[in-house]
Amino acid sequence: MEELDVKDFFKYIISKQIIIILCIFLVVILGCIYTFKLKVPKYKSNTTIVLTTENKSNSAITQNDLTLNKSLVLTYSEIVKSKKVLNQVIKNLDLNMTVEQLNSMISVQSVSNTEIINITVVNEDKKLSTKIANETAKIFTKEIVELYNIQNINIIDKAEIPSEPYNMNYTKDIIIYVIIGIIMGCVIVILNFYFDNSIKSIDEIEQKLKLPLLGSIPFVGKKNKKIQELVVQENSKSIVSEGIKTLRTNLQFSSIDKKVKSILVTSSIPGEGKSFTSSNLAIAFAQIGYKVLLVDCDMRKGRLHHIFSVRNDLGLSNLLISDNIDSYKNFFKKTTVDNLFLLTMGTIPPNPSELLGSEKNKKLVELFSKHFDMVIYDGVPTNGLPDSLVMSQLVDKVIVVTELKHTPYDLLENTTKSLQKVNANIAGIVVNKVSTGNKNMYTYDKYYG
Repeated sequence: MEELDVKDFFKYIISKQIIIILCIFLVVILGCIYTFKLKVPKYKSNTTIVLTTENKSNSAITQNDLTLNKSLVLTYSEIVKSKKVLNQVIKNLDLNMTVEQLNSMISVQSVSNTEIINITVVNEDKKLSTKIANETAKIFTKEIVELYNIQNINIIDKAEIPSEPYNMNYTKDIIIYVIIGIIMGCVIVILNFYFDNSIKSIDEIEQKLKLPLLGSIPFVGKKNKKIQELVVQENSKSIVSEGIKTLRTNLQFSSIDKKVKSILVTSSIPGEGKSFTSSNLAIAFAQIGYKVLLVDCDMRKGRLHHIFSVRNDLGLSNLLISDNIDSYKNFFKKTTVDNLFLLTMGTIPPNPSELLGSEKNKKLVELFSKHFDMVIYDGVPTNGLPDSLVMSQLVDKVIVVTELKHTPYDLLENTTKSLQKVNANIAGIVVNKVSTGNKNMYTYDKYYG
């Protein structure tokens, strides 16, 4: 097991506070249902007896008398719950229960270092609990006279009818439920922390992968699908757009000796925001006057035609199997963004990786780089598929999109290692769907500062 980072651990717990709150809420609700609806109120009645000396004269009680009484306390406590006493109580009160049932209701406790015995009776009927307590003390007193022929038992306090059930302390119960909920929530979060292999912080990526962090893109809400997908076009001043523009700037500075003209965007697994990032990054470059081509080279499950709401009848796959790739302009789709052209995935072929590795595609990549200021290729997830590894050999830079608390770290590590094995020029990592309240929000100043 890896060394525990206490700081990250507490950050993780705070980030999962909703789980703890839900656990508290659930336990309190269930507890209140039990307390107010299912829990049976029980009443406790107490009677207190004391052992005295049988002093027929008026002489003072001696130390021997006290010592004798103390030695008898434990014996008397057992006699209180004897079958003979309990049977007589059942008979006198005409109780519809067995000796064992009555025994379970009665508890006897001797007060330490005294000759006092407390008899406690618990029952759902408060009047019955009082009757049993007083009758038990009465029968017990008579039994001592018969057994020992002495009268050294006096009742100090008779049992009185209790006004409230002893087991119905609502405030105490709710506090207990809250504590149980907190403990349960913390246990769930801790177990999740140890068994969750997803990336938990931006710092973790930087420290473990030793790769540059190009930027972080805040989470986009789902109120408007169009704005969610093409946020840089629809809301260029939003915090999400600023994150994309920061990524654009970082890419411009990522290579000093050679101008970056082609970029492959890939990820480890589906759903990390790869197509979202490539689409908005293309728009961001187009907005600063670049002539940009966005190519969907995910010829398996490409979705750029859905994002831009265009037809997919002719695309990359159709171009690669055509006789004349110089006619590539006929395959482009118009977009509503100035300077931005789109080449969709086209018809799904049976051999996508072979098409991408073909001489035609190599020539096509060269043609695109000559005629466009920036070409962005939206690739497939790298794990388990060779397509992006093939494309990584043809472009200037590769960026890997990942998502906090979603992407397993081992898969991200496998992705970067696979790209490094084929000598891909990895520009860095882009972290997508970062909470706007996350202090790890990566900025241009942080990266170059």
